[in-house]
Amino acid sequence: MKKAFKIIVGVLILGLFVYTLVFLFQKSRPKPVVFQTKKPFYGSIIKKTVATGSVVPRKEIEIKPKVSGIIEKLYIVPGKRIKKGDLIAKIKIIPDMVNLNNAESRVNRAKLAYDDAKLVYDRQKKLFDQGVIPEADFQQVRLSLNSSREELTTAENNLELIREGVLKKSGEATNTLVRSTIDGMVLEVPVEEGNQVIESNTFNSGTTIAFVADMGEMIFKGKVDETEVGKLREGMKLVLAIGAIEKEKFDAELEYISPKGKEENGAIQFEIKAKINLKPGSFVRSGYSGNADIVLDRRDNVLCIEEGVLQFKGDSTFVEIEKGPMQFQKKFIKTGLSDGINIEVVNGLTKKDKLKIKS
Repeated sequence: MKKAFKIIVGVLILGLFVYTLVFLFQKSRPKPVVFQTKKPFYGSIIKKTVATGSVVPRKEIEIKPKVSGIIEKLYIVPGKRIKKGDLIAKIKIIPDMVNLNNAESRVNRAKLAYDDAKLVYDRQKKLFDQGVIPEADFQQVRLSLNSSREELTTAENNLELIREGVLKKSGEATNTLVRSTIDGMVLEVPVEEGNQVIESNTFNSGTTIAFVADMGEMIFKGKVDETEVGKLREGMKLVLAIGAIEKEKFDAELEYISPKGKEENGAIQFEIKAKINLKPGSFVRSGYSGNADIVLDRRDNVLCIEEGVLQFKGDSTFVEIEKGPMQFQKKFIKTGLSDGINIEVVNGLTKKDKLKIKS
């Protein structure tokens, strides 16, 4: 009995030893490499560049006063749509004291001259009616009276202009009432009632009372790098994505490329402008940031492969085609346009080929 037990234990130990050897042998053997494959496919290859920028109105103007003074009344608020000629603000003139004093003095002198000329005229009129003086002498007196009256009127108008900035006979204060020069929307009103404003003239740009823009015609203003600007041309199509308007794209057309670049953060950037084709009923606010995809080149319905299957040898490009289970053969091909992910195959492949993906 003991002898049989020893035999059984020996067999078990031997079997365990053999199993361990087999297990270790299997673990030490290299696993067969299994490569994944991809097939060519027909599709579109679009090479594009991205320009960052913002959406702005094509026509945006600054409304400035024609006289200096204080804003007495504002008739607009940002967001209001106005027409050309609509009232924007009323300016109260603060006259210069020196000019005001001179104008008042001129009125007083003109009034004295007129009163004197009127006395002479009345006296000479009686003599003329009596036939004492000839008509030629009376004509000179009448001319002097008319000249004095005209001088007084001119002096009073000048004083009124200095005080009020308007003549009563004009019917409206044309130079103290600020009006819009275009149809559009008020974008910004940087002043408030009571603020002092300066007129625009040759030596001063003046105070801006309001920014008005035509929101019906918007453009994309962006910048592209010097490495891409040489590939652009006017008339190219753009696809504009506006960050504030999700899930909606806008078509645009490139219409301006700056002939001069500017250095920004160590790189030369060129400004571009593109006309945006707004969709009916859509409203795009001024200043929205956006990214424009500019199509540099495209190929439609061409045989494509993923760039990950390409391999290179010198100036040549090749792929590995499956000829059997895990058996591959090199084949040189000619490629075309690439979008960075997929690339066009000009010749050398068919849609049925299975291509080895590099591990």
